[in-house]
Amino acid sequence: MGDRGRRDLPLAVETRDDAVNRELERSVLAWIAAYWNAGHLVSTREWALRLAPEASEALEIAALTHDMERHFPGGPELDMSRQRPDDEVYNRDHSERSALIVGEFLHGEGAAPELVAEVERLIRAHEFGGWYEADVLQAADSLSWLEVNQDVARRWVRDGRCDVDWAREKHRWSFERIQLEEARELARPYYEEALASV
Repeated sequence: MGDRGRRDLPLAVETRDDAVNRELERSVLAWIAAYWNAGHLVSTREWALRLAPEASEALEIAALTHDMERHFPGGPELDMSRQRPDDEVYNRDHSERSALIVGEFLHGEGAAPELVAEVERLIRAHEFGGWYEADVLQAADSLSWLEVNQDVARRWVRDGRCDVDWAREKHRWSFERIQLEEARELARPYYEEALASV
């Protein structure tokens, strides 16, 4: 395990068949590449496909883009001095803004309106889950956070943005919100490592 840092951005996941629009996938990967935490997004897709090998195209795209609002200035900010990691208002605002930004991008790429609507619906639910594919996305997001972003929480503590207890609460919330039992068991060793790392 340990610090994995930024992941490469693969052009395709080899286990997928031609049902996925590869041109749209390439556009999405090129778009997210500039985001500082793109490795987390790629990892989220990998975990989503591990949990649900027959995941829909909408789920795959939502996994790759669910946090993109953080790449653009003017979004909601989480005040770590007074808000908990599970702050419902912040997480809803974050999810809604990401859905709108991603939807606008996908429309611009000529994606089918039905696909765009389903990607937006999944992104709006990625912090909370609520049905099977949303639960897969939520679990994959948590698995990716615990696997890839341990250094982010350490940096927050080092830079004085939060204390150790807050960073551990972020890891705890990421783990405990997972609703799929298989995903929770996969996440457990990353969670334990994350708690010990801050």
